[in-house]
Amino acid sequence: MPDLDLSAPVSEVTRALIDIESVSGGEATIADAIEAALSPLRHLELLRDGDAIVARTRLGRASRVIIAGHIDTVPINGNVPARLDSGSMIGRGAVDMKAGCAAMLTLAAAVSDPIVDVTWVFYDHEEVDSSLNGLGRLARTHPELLEADFAILGEPSDGEVEGGCNGTLRAEIRTRGRRAHSARAWMGENAIHALAPVLGILSAYRAESIEVDGLVYREGLNAVAITGGVAGNVIPDEAVLTLNYRFAPSRDVAEATAVVTELFADFEVTVVDRADGARPGLDHPLVQAFLAAIGADAKPKYGWTDVARFSALGIPAVNFGPGDPMLAHADDERIAVAEIDRYERRLRTWLTGS
Repeated sequence: MPDLDLSAPVSEVTRALIDIESVSGGEATIADAIEAALSPLRHLELLRDGDAIVARTRLGRASRVIIAGHIDTVPINGNVPARLDSGSMIGRGAVDMKAGCAAMLTLAAAVSDPIVDVTWVFYDHEEVDSSLNGLGRLARTHPELLEADFAILGEPSDGEVEGGCNGTLRAEIRTRGRRAHSARAWMGENAIHALAPVLGILSAYRAESIEVDGLVYREGLNAVAITGGVAGNVIPDEAVLTLNYRFAPSRDVAEATAVVTELFADFEVTVVDRADGARPGLDHPLVQAFLAAIGADAKPKYGWTDVARFSALGIPAVNFGPGDPMLAHADDERIAVAEIDRYERRLRTWLTGS
């Protein structure tokens, strides 16, 4: 089993984590290494659920904070082991999100007397179907482990704080026609042509910008796929347009569903996937204290992240992690060592109150 030296510089902990291949579904080795590294620390209570590791202080503080990160990555492509080039660590997971996890592990080991009780969560299966998500599993099977007043998710955010997140909904709009030979098209009804009004509605749609807890979330409603057609000489009798609606966290999935079904009331609409967003909860004193301590202003998160799982539990949550999210999953995924160091220092400043 690989050794993790949590007393080493955080950049070296990052390198060590990258060097442990942990593609979703294969997190056992990295989970074993994290468990072994944290086990000797007497200030932490350690629990394991599958390949999710939970380590928490029991200091009797007035507040408890969750700091969480996922330990899995997308498949590697010649980018493990890590390498250092021009001050940047390069390798699979450098951004998403082993640098963040390295900082969390370093602080979990070093900060034995934080100003708040801390629950550190290192979870599995984030990069695959949400039904497998380790954080979701913990919420279902051990909700007591996720009891807290505030949560920080270390997803890459360029070192900025992003409050909450938009919700997301996917729906299919299906049109039906009648098959015919394309040489005698008047004998049929073209299902693909019947999608033209749907595209017109989408082209004319102007998405809203909605303020939630002081942050302005931009919504979006877009076609993301069209399927249909039988053969090159056949008028299609069915076509399906898939759309994606990104909605502000002031709406729930029921309201978002109503927006889509009302907009396309004359069509056959089937919602195939949906997930609530998360309000940022910026008015919470803990969130305000965190922002002040690290010298940050919160921005809205337009994409969906696991902060929504905390929001569903009634916990205000923000995204705060090192690394450029535009580089996540890239074959040359990289992060500047200076950025990892800065992230670790900022979290340490808040946790120690100094």
